[in-house]
Amino acid sequence: MSDSLPIHALHALRYCERLFYLENVEQLRVADAAVFAGRRLHVEIERDEDEGEELTLVLESERLGLKGRVDCIRRRDGQLVPYEHKRGRAARDGEGKPEAWASDRLQIIAYAVLVEEHAGREVVEGRVRYHADKVTVRVGITEAAREELRVAIARAGELGRSVERPPVTENERLCPRCSLAPVCLPEEARLAGRLRVEDVSLVAPKVSGDGGVEAENGVRSQSASSAATRQTPLRLFPADDERRTLHVLTQGARVGRKGDRFEIAVRDEESQLHPVREVGQIVLHGFSQITTQALRLCSEQDIGVHWVTTGGRYIGGLASGAGSVQRRIRQYRALTDDGFCLKLAGRLAEARARGQLSFLLRASRDAGRAKAAVKEAVGGIRKLLAPLSRATNIDSLRGYEGSIGAHYFSAMPDLIVPEAGEAMRPDGRNRRPPKDRCNALLSYGYTLLQKDVTNAIITTGLDPCLGFYHQPRSQAPPLALDLMELFRVSMVDLPVVASINRKQWDESEDFDIAGEQVWLSDTGRKKFIGIYERRKTEKWKHPVINYSLSYSRLIELEVRLLEKEWTSDEGGLFARMRMR
Repeated sequence: MSDSLPIHALHALRYCERLFYLENVEQLRVADAAVFAGRRLHVEIERDEDEGEELTLVLESERLGLKGRVDCIRRRDGQLVPYEHKRGRAARDGEGKPEAWASDRLQIIAYAVLVEEHAGREVVEGRVRYHADKVTVRVGITEAAREELRVAIARAGELGRSVERPPVTENERLCPRCSLAPVCLPEEARLAGRLRVEDVSLVAPKVSGDGGVEAENGVRSQSASSAATRQTPLRLFPADDERRTLHVLTQGARVGRKGDRFEIAVRDEESQLHPVREVGQIVLHGFSQITTQALRLCSEQDIGVHWVTTGGRYIGGLASGAGSVQRRIRQYRALTDDGFCLKLAGRLAEARARGQLSFLLRASRDAGRAKAAVKEAVGGIRKLLAPLSRATNIDSLRGYEGSIGAHYFSAMPDLIVPEAGEAMRPDGRNRRPPKDRCNALLSYGYTLLQKDVTNAIITTGLDPCLGFYHQPRSQAPPLALDLMELFRVSMVDLPVVASINRKQWDESEDFDIAGEQVWLSDTGRKKFIGIYERRKTEKWKHPVINYSLSYSRLIELEVRLLEKEWTSDEGGLFARMRMR
């Protein structure tokens, strides 16, 4: 926090302590600055010369540690009276008479005390003008009011020194109007609390022999999804991001800035212009470039920039994240606890295993291809689910997950229809480099997925280098590798197999082969990017939270739900997604 606290922060404090903490301690802002500013909208004041002197001032008090801009100051009967203008309606007392809302009352008291100190004369009242119902409410600057201000300033300082977020407010009616609800996720926090009470499977899941979930006492409990069906939370998470990802594939292309547009310049070709408001990410493939001016614009507009090699390796990226020290400290505390990491890793490994099992069952059933290899893989995965859930350390968990993965990829060749051609059938899972066309597609897809997961982690403000499952053995950040496990099947494996079975690939034109190594060609990369980006826009209904959102937005949601795991009484929803 800065030395002087903005008075609008006191308004947030009285409205909701959690909002105050997110805005003023963690310095979080939503992507749309207009939405953020709208909560403190100052309407234009029509000046009336007959009403007397009027003045707007920016004031600061070192003694109080406050600063703020007073909407206006007028003289009334020889007294200075500060005014605060609000677009909404006034509160009402028990008799229906207008009065100031508690947050507005504290705000005008603070302004009055600042004016008093600046002018060197007593201020006995402040006024709040509510324009929706055209009423003005008077607030007396009594000793009780001054004490109210002192208590609020002290509480603000106490919260500013803490690394723990205050709990979600008990007043649910405040949340739909809050600009930071998409970050706070109050409805999801309340849902997690209800499900912990109703559904023991959210607390201590065990897997039965048939793949179902059992409670600690061995009695089959109701599923999380059935509990959530009755308690669907109001969606305060942001709408799907309609901005697109701009992939720059031409070697030697340069991304620059031209006013409020990005300009992609290629030698001997006409430049392409893309409005900034339509771009959410820029991905530079191979040896394309971006100017400093364009990078600065990306930073200002919350646009991620990422670099990928022509061979499909993710190099790194930049994103405008809100990585406050308080958020990092909470992450470090949580993810240096071995027991806590094992709990998260177990949930993550089970989510991926169940996704792989569901995909095998669906793909073989839909195409009528329940071959022996698929049946064997399904049986093998089912047998490993129970010991997977009982793993007592990360190493054994990785062992079970590796065995499940081996079963899964051994069955993948039988998911490819004969009409797609023998050349498109994979030979298990191979990489670094891939040795067949299917694995080339999978590897390239995982690279794009890593890029999107990393972007979401940085944007959310977490440290991608500190994970809970994968070890830092390569350039890839461990937390990104962790979260990728939730999306590999649904966002890469499924569309890859589907595109092969639809015969969308040209065996010669879309791939480059050098010895045993197989890569996507320029045309192949362009085609795959189109398939992947379309997949990101498809809607998916979360089985626990029970509302629909795009896969692109789902990545961000899971990152935010992960952060809730180390927030008191708000965890339990991370990695609960299941592919139907």
